Amino acid sequence: MGKNFKKNKDYKFKKEHKKFESFKEYTHAEETSLDSIDISKKGNDFIVSGLIDQIEQTGGPTILHLTDGTATLALKAFEGAGIRAYPEINVGDAIKATITIQEYNQELEGEVVKLQKLDSENKKQILENITKIQRKRSEVVPKPFLVEDQILEKLKDRFFKAATEVRLAIIQNRPIIIRHHNDTDGYSSGYALERAILPLIVKQHNSVKAAWEFYTRSPISAPMYEIEDSIRDTAHSLSRAAKFSNKMPLVLVVDTGSGEKDLLGVQQGKVHGIDFIVVDHHAFDKDVISKETIVHINPFLVKEDGAKFSAGMLCTELARFINPDENLNILQIPAMAGLADKTDNPKAIESYLKLAEKKGYTKSLLSDIALVIDFVSAKLRFMEAREYIEVLFGEPMERQKALVKLLAPYIRDLERKGLEIAKDSAEIEKVKDISLQTIEIEKTYARGFYPKPGKCVSILHEDGYESRKINKIITLGLMADAITIRASAESNFSVNELVTYLQKTIPKAFVEGGGHKYAGSIRFLPNKQTAVIKEIKEYIKSL
Repeated sequence: MGKNFKKNKDYKFKKEHKKFESFKEYTHAEETSLDSIDISKKGNDFIVSGLIDQIEQTGGPTILHLTDGTATLALKAFEGAGIRAYPEINVGDAIKATITIQEYNQELEGEVVKLQKLDSENKKQILENITKIQRKRSEVVPKPFLVEDQILEKLKDRFFKAATEVRLAIIQNRPIIIRHHNDTDGYSSGYALERAILPLIVKQHNSVKAAWEFYTRSPISAPMYEIEDSIRDTAHSLSRAAKFSNKMPLVLVVDTGSGEKDLLGVQQGKVHGIDFIVVDHHAFDKDVISKETIVHINPFLVKEDGAKFSAGMLCTELARFINPDENLNILQIPAMAGLADKTDNPKAIESYLKLAEKKGYTKSLLSDIALVIDFVSAKLRFMEAREYIEVLFGEPMERQKALVKLLAPYIRDLERKGLEIAKDSAEIEKVKDISLQTIEIEKTYARGFYPKPGKCVSILHEDGYESRKINKIITLGLMADAITIRASAESNFSVNELVTYLQKTIPKAFVEGGGHKYAGSIRFLPNKQTAVIKEIKEYIKSL
């Protein structure tokens, strides 16, 4: 401890000590803000003030997390093993304390020498100062996008607001949850944001452990933020709030989230105090999400085509506004995400590729990385696997290349096998002048087989279009209660229009789904599969 250390109980302020002009009578410590405290100050005494943001009772000391708007610091107060120190102090109280800066498990903390609860007048002043500081710190520094495109320019204000809200959540010690689709574009979206957010959380708390306490990234298998995902996020967050006084989180739903099927999940979370930001590029029939979220970013909101920007491209642009550090190692991500998602924007893809090439990523390497990410996503399923994902995205690049070199040939062999199986099992029939290709996924592939159903349908469809030169082709991957759909541009097909058509013609099938115009999926009641397939053919005839 520092030179002024005595047992905590000898320094407790009596109730009549309301004015903190007398505070310095007990110490020669210097008054400072929390952002000025670093490892070089270890062993020094300081006077700090602010609001108690979180309280943890351990088997030893009581941990009081103090924020003053500039940063957050854990204050350790010891009254006895497992005994609550300063029981009169609650979350939200304003305090002033003399602390000695110490290091525990490579984390900075302030060991409490003495501590005083401030009155309502002083609390009001501290709260006003903190609010001003936090708002100032959360401001986004304007910078140009990585590529020039009118879609990004139209969405600029939404990018700025989203980045500001994420920065503010970090500064206010609010946990952040990222939910992303379980494919290459989804992982690209989540990881780009992760690289921007984690360093800011660590800096805010002066703690590497904070990156685990205040941040979670979790893939979702369905292309929607389902009520099950929402309930899990809410239950976990309520548990953390009860156990550790955590705030309810800010949830970023990326590469999905824009449709009516996402609405219930968002609304359920809001009931419990969760706020949402959605970054997506999929079409929707009606915008029911914007009014329920802090920010909603989607090209369709500004009357542009979401097929021209993948979610990974959008989230990388957003990440640069959240964290202006030029060394985030994310500039290769938008090109890879765009290629993997077959983004229809040659100019933007070419510009992103040039950025990737400067970092040593060729188009061929990016395609291989995307292939491996898709494979790994099928194996990880719902795991966060933060460290493994870091390697996949180039942390470090040498290990990434070694992993890709090892796995890419193996995965291509699996895909070749999957294509041969698909071609042997698929059936083609003419519906008007369109070739309708169908494959029964569950009868064709063993459970857990890679490629995943969506990928199996994609490679079968691409083989028909590119190798067999069938221009007007639609491919359906049939499952008991779902169909994965791929269509060529020449077919003039629309997944979202099909969903609307089916909902009108066979309402008792309870069809839902969507996606891009030429690629997506639908769900329905299992006993209505025959009726759904029949109506899909009728829809094709109407094209």
